[in-house]
Amino acid sequence: MPQNYLLIYAEQLATDIELLCQNIKAPSNTLFQIRKSSSSVYANIREANYGQSRADMLSKFEIALKECSETEGWLQLLFNTKFIDEDIYKKTRNLCGRIRRMLIASCKTLKNKL
Repeated sequence: MPQNYLLIYAEQLATDIELLCQNIKAPSNTLFQIRKSSSSVYANIREANYGQSRADMLSKFEIALKECSETEGWLQLLFNTKFIDEDIYKKTRNLCGRIRRMLIASCKTLKNKL
């Protein structure tokens, strides 16, 4: 079931970002924002698994998609300002991309069922 993999990847993203933030000395607002957006991806996907309806599930997935995009933006900023190296940036960005593609597919499927 795709949501199970989606949840696993979202949990990995939130965990990776939290560990990253514990180990770098970037501006506190940037760290707060990337923690918030990455954990929101995870939280919204978890909530979607218990949605009250397909429309509710779709709404949670769409929020997670926006938060995933925000996380990618904060990653880009951390990379551009040299707080993270290219390997960490690419690894984490690729995980965001995987989650984003899965969310887009899930949203399309749910929209077709509504």
